[in-house]
Amino acid sequence: MKLLSRIILWISGWKVIGEIPEGLKKFVMVAAPHTSNWDLLYARAAFYLMDIPLKYTVKKELFFFPLGNILGGLGGIPINRKSKENMVDKMVALYKEREELCILVTPEATRSYSAEWKKGFYFIAEGADIPIVLGYLDYKKKHAGIGPMLKPSGNYQKDLAQIQNFYRDITPKHPQKGVK
Repeated sequence: MKLLSRIILWISGWKVIGEIPEGLKKFVMVAAPHTSNWDLLYARAAFYLMDIPLKYTVKKELFFFPLGNILGGLGGIPINRKSKENMVDKMVALYKEREELCILVTPEATRSYSAEWKKGFYFIAEGADIPIVLGYLDYKKKHAGIGPMLKPSGNYQKDLAQIQNFYRDITPKHPQKGVK
């Protein structure tokens, strides 16, 4: 997959920027802004090249043959979005039962315009006592990268302001769909 990832990024002119701090085994990877289906292709390719064993959640309805096999092979975890179970608690449990885990979360939760971010990524990191790493795709610069890392302080509003400040200069594929 690394060779294929390298070819995809080379042909499309993308560059991989940054790396995960050495020894970091568990973290929530925020992926923002998320405005296009292309985001998964470029992000997944970049994370293969960075040796990040990335997982991501996908609605279970997409896990049918053959798409389910492809999504699973690329790190997809099927989730039932209609379940009454608390998704944050499910994710925290996954982190607590594994030695290594990185789950990619798109806080906008959709490729369409969303007025505000979903809070789950933050509460997953807080509940599992793990850091949040800021991943991004900048379509203007064609950079797929890793930004800063932060540990939740317990003050969601303060931490969110810091996180969103990082993303202010990142250009999504469809800027009109991004959170302002």
